[in-house]
Amino acid sequence: MAIIRTYHLDEKNQLHFREAWYQQFENEDLGQFVINHGAVGHQSKTSSVQDVDMERADELFAGFLEQCQADGYAPIPEQEQSWVIVQYALKSAAGTERDRYLEHKASDALTSHLAWRGLGTVESSDFAPHKLNIRILTPAPKKAVAAVKVCIREAKLDFTKMTIATAGYDGLQAAKAVHPLPPKPFSLT
Repeated sequence: MAIIRTYHLDEKNQLHFREAWYQQFENEDLGQFVINHGAVGHQSKTSSVQDVDMERADELFAGFLEQCQADGYAPIPEQEQSWVIVQYALKSAAGTERDRYLEHKASDALTSHLAWRGLGTVESSDFAPHKLNIRILTPAPKKAVAAVKVCIREAKLDFTKMTIATAGYDGLQAAKAVHPLPPKPFSLT
């Protein structure tokens, strides 16, 4: 699935996003072209074109990019974004089957919740000794932290055992805890 994600800062200093993707269905020649847009941090609006072949998808992507450029939307380079790290303390050094289930469920819930609000993408997850780390790349870290709290509560995924930290793109090892308050020392390892 190909995806293009663009952003625009309006005159009121509100960040907006537009994204488009083409998705083909298994064992089918046709797919759907989807456009998702809205204010970053808020539930987006979506429209789609059904029964699209690859050639038509390329035309729709070109039109989407042209309109985004005309409206002042552009991709935000990864280096200009920030990290939000969702960390769970684990009872065992390597993690149990239940911890792997938590990794899968939390990553899935966060992927969906953040994407529909233009708040970034779950980039990776891993187990460190006695820790589960889920890394999110986001253009709006404060809003992403608030959204993570809502998502994890709604999904009933051990909210009270979670720590959230933020870091600049190149400063992942210097991440600072922002939840729970007061913050405690934070380490990925």
